[in-house]
Amino acid sequence: MKKESIVEVGSIGELHEFLHYPPPRHPLVSVINHADFYARRPKEDIRYRFGFYTISSKKFEGLLYYGKSHYDFKEGSLVFTAPGQVIGASPHIKVEEGWGVFVHPDLLHGTSLGKRMHEYSFFHYEVNEALHISEEENAIIKDCVDKIAREYRGAIDKHTQGVIVSNIELLLNYCNRFYDRQFYTRARVNADVVQRFELLLKEYFGQPTLIEAGLPPVTYFSSRLNLSPNYLSDLLQKSTGKSTLEHIHLELVERAKSLLWGTENSISEIAYELGFEHPSHFTKIFKAKTGKSPSEYRNVN
Repeated sequence: MKKESIVEVGSIGELHEFLHYPPPRHPLVSVINHADFYARRPKEDIRYRFGFYTISSKKFEGLLYYGKSHYDFKEGSLVFTAPGQVIGASPHIKVEEGWGVFVHPDLLHGTSLGKRMHEYSFFHYEVNEALHISEEENAIIKDCVDKIAREYRGAIDKHTQGVIVSNIELLLNYCNRFYDRQFYTRARVNADVVQRFELLLKEYFGQPTLIEAGLPPVTYFSSRLNLSPNYLSDLLQKSTGKSTLEHIHLELVERAKSLLWGTENSISEIAYELGFEHPSHFTKIFKAKTGKSPSEYRNVN
């Protein structure tokens, strides 16, 4: 079996060296034309692991790899990756147009945006969950990108970081808005995913006992639905108002209620039957969802 080749690119400077570019104008951020990027990269079928955030607008024909999977792109899309993720493209890819914004985490260190980057969950979506944007939306995003590039290409002063970070934040907030639109315009498809998820949830908690299986992780459902964990949780949040974990906990509580009503098992026995290693964890979740501890609930009902 051919060993997968992964090129480690940890800094913006290393990225420019890899592409045979001049040194970056700013050490922590760069905007690169994707047509140029794909023309300059090695032609071998390799993957890249970047040490920085990437926001890429691509319109091309060919296979884009993300982790172990791939996606056939034929339309304009925005793809996001966080530091440490593996991404690549087939050597035969044809890029029509596009750009990439590369942001090192150190640029965001100590800023309010840096503290909130985890809220932009689309950095952890799979590539087939990319944001598909209209020409008008693309123009709005591109305006933010142009302002970022214009700022770092000028004379760097004490205001440079703040201006760049503000435009990155504006760009990400627009992407949040456009992703919300994408979720709503795919309501019919999303309803099917919600229904399939609910069936999987009922099926899992319908087992006679969860002592061996344990509590289901979010990844159990996302992998069965061929979605990334973040995308599934965001889809459920937009469609039902609750995340994947909240749905799991609510189903768990309903199962616990029936056991508290219908059996004389101790609280610890019920906790183990529901897949908890520690009964205190079960009690904490149950009380958070019902306002009562399991024993209080049993006595009242």
